[in-house]
Amino acid sequence: MRTRPGSQERPRHSMYGQFVIQKHRARTLHYDFRLEKDGVLKSWAVPKGVPEEEGVKHLAIQVGDHPLEYADFEGTIPKGEYGAGTVETWDRGTYDLHEWTNDVIVFTLHGQRLEGTYNLIRFRRSGANAWLLLKHRPRDLHA
Repeated sequence: MRTRPGSQERPRHSMYGQFVIQKHRARTLHYDFRLEKDGVLKSWAVPKGVPEEEGVKHLAIQVGDHPLEYADFEGTIPKGEYGAGTVETWDRGTYDLHEWTNDVIVFTLHGQRLEGTYNLIRFRRSGANAWLLLKHRPRDLHA
């Protein structure tokens, strides 16, 4: 559900902001998961992609923030540059934010492919950048 560039209209589910998942064929295939927050795209590299089934957990490595314009990027990053390889949009949409702390982020995606509530949970033992990304079972959010 994209709006025209420059349009002030937001898709009906936009309670917080946009998200985008970009399939990135760099040194290794991974997915860049990005959530709009505070005027930037907070970003994680997810080697196995965003889980589509409830209860499945995937590693997500937090990387640097990206400008909002990067949400629309598709193409090839030339050899020799950071992230060299091809980037294509895998999914995009909006999300509702339920919780955002230093260690836990809970949100509901409203995408073209993905729909559902997810958690990002920081690993304390593995360094500040390692997180688990998982899709909630419907009862988990309100348990």
